[in-house]
Amino acid sequence: MPTAANLSVDEIAAVLTTGTDHLLSPAGAVSQLDHALQTAALLERDFPTDAELAAAGLVHDIGHLLDGGTDETHAGDGAGAVRNALGERVAGIVALHVSAKRYLVATEGAYGGVLSSDSVISLGRQGGAMTEAEVSAFRALPWAEDAVTLRRADDSGKVGGLAVRDLAHWVPILRQLSEQAGGASS
Repeated sequence: MPTAANLSVDEIAAVLTTGTDHLLSPAGAVSQLDHALQTAALLERDFPTDAELAAAGLVHDIGHLLDGGTDETHAGDGAGAVRNALGERVAGIVALHVSAKRYLVATEGAYGGVLSSDSVISLGRQGGAMTEAEVSAFRALPWAEDAVTLRRADDSGKVGGLAVRDLAHWVPILRQLSEQAGGASS
């Protein structure tokens, strides 16, 4: 597995491809790649003019596929891995998607019931529900609202056998974002 240091678009695609070999949860039928593709597809459908948000959905869990990736560190590791290629906004949204889960658990009473069993387990390792001070600090962050939007798609992108566009659809979009961000494509 590669490390989290400044991946190019080609390297991001290669890492995502390894997700076919990693199930999202031990009891599930959805691979990490399926989950990434589903999350991106949901965001692309609901926000068709926001390629950065959809790209963040695609790469949000890439940190799980990097050497040393854990539930606790995958958001930051993933953000670091994609920042150079995909830009600050994509990386910022990726970095905040775990905090968005903690935020939603703290601010929406019914949200905990939406979480899959693996998300409930990881929530405990990731710090649990935010405190009031953490909620206030989170709301003030750039891209916090986008991270909440990503988080909701993340929760819905775990459907076994759901047909969505494959990774080949996303590579040209990632390349375009990389050109805009001044990052590396290959």
